[in-house]
Amino acid sequence: MKVTDIISNAKETLFSIEILPPLKGKDINSVYNGIDPLIEFKPAFIDVTYHREEFVLRKRIDGSFDKVYTRKRPGTVAICAALMNHYKIDTVPHLICGGFSKEETENALIELSFLGVDNVLVLRGDNVKNEPNFVPEPDGNKSSIELLTQVKNMNNGIYLDPDLENASQSNFCISVSGYPEKHYESPNMSSDLKWLKAKIDAGAEYIVTQMFFDNKKFLDFVDAVKAMGINVPIIPGIKPITTKKQLSVLPKIFHIDIPEILTNEIEKCKDDKAVKEVGIEWAIQQSKELKAAGTPVLHYYTMGLAETTRKIAIEVF
Repeated sequence: MKVTDIISNAKETLFSIEILPPLKGKDINSVYNGIDPLIEFKPAFIDVTYHREEFVLRKRIDGSFDKVYTRKRPGTVAICAALMNHYKIDTVPHLICGGFSKEETENALIELSFLGVDNVLVLRGDNVKNEPNFVPEPDGNKSSIELLTQVKNMNNGIYLDPDLENASQSNFCISVSGYPEKHYESPNMSSDLKWLKAKIDAGAEYIVTQMFFDNKKFLDFVDAVKAMGINVPIIPGIKPITTKKQLSVLPKIFHIDIPEILTNEIEKCKDDKAVKEVGIEWAIQQSKELKAAGTPVLHYYTMGLAETTRKIAIEVF
């Protein structure tokens, strides 16, 4: 079922989660173990992230180096199929531009359609690790809007091969990302909102946000989005802080602010066990406020830490 239909049919705020594919060499049980403790809260859907390739430098005998690319977390399409079969829950695979040609993307979409996957989240994706700028494949999509357009074209029966006749139409519900504190490459929030509006105008049907720790920023973002004439569901992404190190890591990687009051409480903690408790309590209060505000879905970035998310869900759902 499409996420937009799931939301339309819901009578209360829904619970959803996002998982990482397992590292290469791990089996599917490592995924199930991160989901099983959360099934009692009836996840409305499960997002499965897609991670682009990374490279390592391997030294040759002559002293020069080879740049060797590898995917540390392969298997998103197969994982979606496994989860739908195992749990009978809809999945939302992430699609990214980086590292994929348009033909590879089309083939992935065909496989997802064959499997009965109804939803996709389209993203430009990050830069290759250790490279300063995003560089698309020579024959790949350059932006999330280009990728979104490719999915939309397939929904209209338009494939890359112009000679295909009577091609089947896919039926994907397309979602995109939103940034309550703006995307780090946008010069200002106004510019970022215009880009978001362009994605909606191109056919996106709902928005999932970057993590945030200040509900006011999210609610202000929702108001600003609606003022732009955007009337699709907006789903907040929530992640509890679990280690003191994340006070510096999260702002660096995700370009987000952590409220002073939360920072102060975490800095008082003697160890990461205490930090986790503070992070869980903060996420519980965030969730309760967002639920009271009528948010359609609360979406948790679990990062494989099912018990942390479970402690939050027990208090909220």
